[in-house]
Amino acid sequence: MSFGDTVIAVLNGLPVSALRSATPLLFVTLGETLTQRVGIINLGVEGQMLVGAITGFAVTITFGNPWMGLLLGGVAGLVLSSIHAFLCLACGSSQIASGIGVWILGSGLSAFFGRAFVGEKIEQGFRTLDLPRLALVPVLGPLITEMTPVIGIAIILSPLLGLWLYRSPTGLTWRAVGESTTVSRAMGINSLWIQCQGIMAGGFLSGIGGAALSVDYTLTWAEGMTVGRGLVAVGLVIVARWNPYLVMPVALLFGGSEALALRLQAAGAPISPYLMGTLPYLVALVVLVINYGQVRQTGGMPEGLRSVFSHTV
Repeated sequence: MSFGDTVIAVLNGLPVSALRSATPLLFVTLGETLTQRVGIINLGVEGQMLVGAITGFAVTITFGNPWMGLLLGGVAGLVLSSIHAFLCLACGSSQIASGIGVWILGSGLSAFFGRAFVGEKIEQGFRTLDLPRLALVPVLGPLITEMTPVIGIAIILSPLLGLWLYRSPTGLTWRAVGESTTVSRAMGINSLWIQCQGIMAGGFLSGIGGAALSVDYTLTWAEGMTVGRGLVAVGLVIVARWNPYLVMPVALLFGGSEALALRLQAAGAPISPYLMGTLPYLVALVVLVINYGQVRQTGGMPEGLRSVFSHTV
């Protein structure tokens, strides 16, 4: 295969592959954005993704309904996040230590209950949009018709959450709590309840992200299949400046890198597959380091998070 043919093979269908790869991460990053907006950081999103992935996969295999699997995967993530909420808000535990504990718990639970589903495959997942006329539209047509409903929901959710956070009274309340729980309590706001809502909303979306990974993207279950996506999402929240509007392009950065690495392997590029597998994480790390310096200079971090980090050093 010539170099030109290799390039065409790699680029053909790359936008769709990037969207499919980015969708689980998009849900998780949006959820963690909401959590951090109320002044809480949750490192347990990796574990929440895993329990969402195994729950969604098990429900879909058992009942043949991917929508039920997606929903119950979100519920599983929410239930696990409630442990983080209890430890941090009711017991006053370290958010970092609690998050790591939730991560380990979710990883162990998913591995234990997922043993019976290793090797299984979903035969009927979410179908792509059946719009033959739209497929004739250049560029956008093939992209849209290859999308599943889950991808569409993820795309719509990003601006909707942005509008809610910046244009609604409830969103203003959440942002006020994230800036200062002391001031918000003086204003009559139940800051603990708002923070609890933020943690559970993040847990629900991270569970949906895990379910989307197993039910819509890979159609299989494997132990530890999230391979660090939850931790990447925590860092990408910083890259997105805690802004739901910016989560979409940030998630596409990771998804596009992962899709590119997979396509390079499929095209027979003379590069170690282990090395190419690090590409999306390397890109995310470089962007995070560059962006973190800008955040320290220009601000944007909720003030409530600064106290979390200051207590860990």
